[in-house]
Amino acid sequence: MAKVHVQMTVNGEAVEGLVEPRTLLIHFIREQLNLTGAHIGCDTSHCGACTVDLDGLSVKSCTRFAVQANGGTVTTVEGMAGADGTLHALQEGFRMMHGLQCGFCTPGMIMRAHRLLQENPDPTEAEIRFGIAGNLCRCTGYQNIVKAIQYAAAKINGVPFVEAAE
Repeated sequence: MAKVHVQMTVNGEAVEGLVEPRTLLIHFIREQLNLTGAHIGCDTSHCGACTVDLDGLSVKSCTRFAVQANGGTVTTVEGMAGADGTLHALQEGFRMMHGLQCGFCTPGMIMRAHRLLQENPDPTEAEIRFGIAGNLCRCTGYQNIVKAIQYAAAKINGVPFVEAAE
């Protein structure tokens, strides 16, 4: 099968490669760019472990062809930390609030939460739960994931994080 040349910006860097037209974006990211944060969980778009940000939208990269991202801007979980290695507020929130157990869903969860906070900087608990509904976690029960996102929202907005009384 003839290969197609693709170019895009991934985590702030211009990248390019040759791909078969049927190559999924997740495979391009993992196999050609060696960015393995986004995971392949279901190959059907149900789990969200492959979520990345593409041109300002959360996308499940197992359902997009690499050629569809040609000329686009992609952010993966590897692009969230600062250049000096400082964790993004979401990464810090997941760490501080114990928003992960096995960690398999975490990169996709963080990327979906990132877009959620771009769209709604101060979401309610219900808005967070709705916003991450397309990302599945089989370990945590979501409570600490929600707290991690609330923590990050507070930090990004420059206000103290106050946990709700249980």
